[in-house]
Amino acid sequence: MTDVQAARSVSIVDVSPRDGLQNEKVPVSTEDKLRLIDELISLGARRIEAVSFVNPRKVPQMADADAVMAGVPRDRGASFIGLVLNTRGALRAVDAGVDEMNYVLPVTDAFATANQNTTVAAALDSLEEVSSIAAAAAIPLTVTAAVAFGCPYQGDVPQEQVLSVARSALRRGSLAELALADTIGCAVPWQVGELFTALRSETDVQLRAHLHETRHTALANTYAAMAAGVRVFDSAVGGLGGCPFAPGAAGNVSTEDLAWMLGRAGFDTSIDPVRATELGRWICAKVETAPRSGLAGAGAFPSAA
Repeated sequence: MTDVQAARSVSIVDVSPRDGLQNEKVPVSTEDKLRLIDELISLGARRIEAVSFVNPRKVPQMADADAVMAGVPRDRGASFIGLVLNTRGALRAVDAGVDEMNYVLPVTDAFATANQNTTVAAALDSLEEVSSIAAAAAIPLTVTAAVAFGCPYQGDVPQEQVLSVARSALRRGSLAELALADTIGCAVPWQVGELFTALRSETDVQLRAHLHETRHTALANTYAAMAAGVRVFDSAVGGLGGCPFAPGAAGNVSTEDLAWMLGRAGFDTSIDPVRATELGRWICAKVETAPRSGLAGAGAFPSAA
């Protein structure tokens, strides 16, 4: 890839099988999860957050994580990510053969308690162990700073609080990537731009954005993050997504809307937005909900016809 091509390239991490499904009440079979993953690869996804290694009693939709990882296609050029909350999850992820690991690091104690029964300080301690486990297995590690733009329990989160946690993570873990998550979809573009710009000034580690569409700001926030230099974004087909421990956390920015917008702007994402829309309709039907994306309602423009 030339420098010019790299400058016009954006990586989309599709999180449909994990974040997209984790909060849905209608069970999705392992077979259908594997079909979802297979179809994501077919429409161009190259990084897929396939599973999370969490307590199945608390997140029943992820109870088959090991079976899903055992069934993913290993010969089609996709990298499979497993999300973990602690060292036990990290060990399970290694045993399951993930290609990448994503560790959730809350930036508020209130969310840390609700989401993973811990504190920020304890989660940072665990990060050191998780980082060692990932490094020993030669697995790249992403840390996702949860509720970085606002917490459902604390409310506003000061920028310096986020930066302080991020600095600690960078010191205490060997990170391939650092993500900021708008977990409940309360961020606005100015806030996103300022926080990513501040973080960029402190590290050369690749940055990633996890943006929710709760208040319909995700695409605008994408633009702001890109202006701050971010080139890696999470999304889910159909705009599915939510967190069992974050009240009001509606769906992720949809893969189809994100790929369509970036494609119209001349960026290469490798994702086919029309096929992503079709896949979003299929998986939304499986969980008995309507797709939430703009393309599902309005179609692509200009029309392929």
